[in-house]
Amino acid sequence: MVVLVFFISHWYLSLFAQTFFHHRYASHGAFTMSRFWERVFFIFSFIMQGSTYMSPKTYGIMHRLHHAHTDTIKDPHSPAFSSNIFSMMLRTSKIYLRIMDGLWKVDERYTKNLPEWKWMDDLGNAKWTRIAWGLAYITFYAFFATSAWMYLLLPVHILMGAFHGAIINWFAHKYGYRNFRLKNLSKNLFTIDVLMLGESYHNNHHKRPSSVNFGVRWHEIDPVYPVIWLLDRLRVIRIVKQPAMAAS
Repeated sequence: MVVLVFFISHWYLSLFAQTFFHHRYASHGAFTMSRFWERVFFIFSFIMQGSTYMSPKTYGIMHRLHHAHTDTIKDPHSPAFSSNIFSMMLRTSKIYLRIMDGLWKVDERYTKNLPEWKWMDDLGNAKWTRIAWGLAYITFYAFFATSAWMYLLLPVHILMGAFHGAIINWFAHKYGYRNFRLKNLSKNLFTIDVLMLGESYHNNHHKRPSSVNFGVRWHEIDPVYPVIWLLDRLRVIRIVKQPAMAAS
């Protein structure tokens, strides 16, 4: 029971860090926050993403490239140019590392107004840090797993961010329904998205990239939107209205 609670908590808290801080804030600037709260969410992301911590700055650059070049050869993670889900994620990982190390030439327009905390990014992306997180997960299972099958969940813990990315970047460009006809393959993967915290409304997002609410139709409930609304009311963040990035 403890392992299942840990797994579910890790799944959603890691995903919340990605969709709230990396995606809606860093990539699209759907809301603003003070430097203090930005650092708080950097630390939150480091803890919740653990062994698959992502630099918000690097993530933001990649995601902006994805929107600008969706489903073309310049898209960092389109399934249109990979033979399978594993080769797509391997290609994505290589591009991530090249951008983070400054080896990938990026136009200045994709690098503006991105959150940056080099010390935290260096810590989170260090090999020894990722190994330490992995060992922590293994130790937790050694103490609390009550059945052998529970160890099947362990690789998901260690590769949590990769699993989240694979679900959206692969499946939401192949399967699902469309509310909007766009010049790309984006689809809404789930009718009601309780698994991916609104991220699976991918077609909606490509139509309205800067919207804080990824849902459009009455049944498309975005669980993160009420949290954003509450944080705005508490003045932790400030929702901003801005022109949406052109949908590709």
